[in-house]
Amino acid sequence: MTTPDDAALTAGTDARAAIETSLNRMGLARADSPMVLTPLAGGVSSDIYLVQSGAANFCVKRALPQLKVVAEWRAPVERNRWEVEWMRVASTIAPSAVPAILGEDRVGGAFAMAYLPPEEYPVWKTLLMTGHIDARVGAAVGDLLGRIHAATADRTDMASRFPTDDIFYAIRLEPYLVATGRAQPEFAERMAALVATTQANKRVLVHGDFSPKNILIGPNGPVILDAECAWYGDPAFDLAFVLNHLLLKGAWAPASRHHYLEVFLALANAYDAHVCWENPEVLEVRCAALLPALMLARVDGKSPAEYLNIDAGKDEIRRFARQWLLRPGIKLRPLAQAWAQGAPGE
Repeated sequence: MTTPDDAALTAGTDARAAIETSLNRMGLARADSPMVLTPLAGGVSSDIYLVQSGAANFCVKRALPQLKVVAEWRAPVERNRWEVEWMRVASTIAPSAVPAILGEDRVGGAFAMAYLPPEEYPVWKTLLMTGHIDARVGAAVGDLLGRIHAATADRTDMASRFPTDDIFYAIRLEPYLVATGRAQPEFAERMAALVATTQANKRVLVHGDFSPKNILIGPNGPVILDAECAWYGDPAFDLAFVLNHLLLKGAWAPASRHHYLEVFLALANAYDAHVCWENPEVLEVRCAALLPALMLARVDGKSPAEYLNIDAGKDEIRRFARQWLLRPGIKLRPLAQAWAQGAPGE
């Protein structure tokens, strides 16, 4: 009989074997230098290993068909290919903003990239949760996102390069918005409308998981990871996704809520400076409409934010999201100010 510990050990062995096979396909395995594979902490969607081979250190990432969450959440492993494509595009816009791609194995759903040591490239989420709440970093992140969106806006070549509508639905729209509508049936119709609006606005190259956990703060500015949700679609999703985390951090650390608001505003303002493909106010309304939905999703969707582990904070998020979710034409700044003040707002 297989015990849970046995299963975990077997899964780890299988993952290592699969990664070693991918390294051989990519031509990165060396017979004259044994490889040491060390698992790295990461998200819920992939196996990530540090590979040490002689003097070389690099990372390998392998997509998983079932994400590491309690709920059933399956996603096609070919999303790995689009993550690499997103990084290649971003590197032409901001070369220092993504790790160098060292190899790709589409058969195995894996790729290799440069290793960025955490002492030089701390994770923005970690900084935000250890008191390093810096509006200048928020502005740099917003500036980078705006540059990528502006450079890819309304380009048919980009749209055809990322035919990932089904993948984006499977790993973003369904688990966040549709699943939350099932958990909160009174908002199911509203969630469905937000899905339809998001799908209808195909304007820029979207990262899809633009979150502080996927942003490193390096010596030359932000570095973006984990673009496996890449999609040619609605820029409002990326902006709302990252701004949502700055609101949620205020539920986790209420005493710092106004500091997170400063970062929120700095990021939004820096991003706004690049919006040239559509009326910025129209984009803002779509983004603001998504925010309370995404707040609720990180409590009641398939991917709850792990740091929201206090019921009082979850209940506050639910109350706030409910008060804003059905309001028409809301704007980002009044919503964020109301959250910072701990009030529903007008």
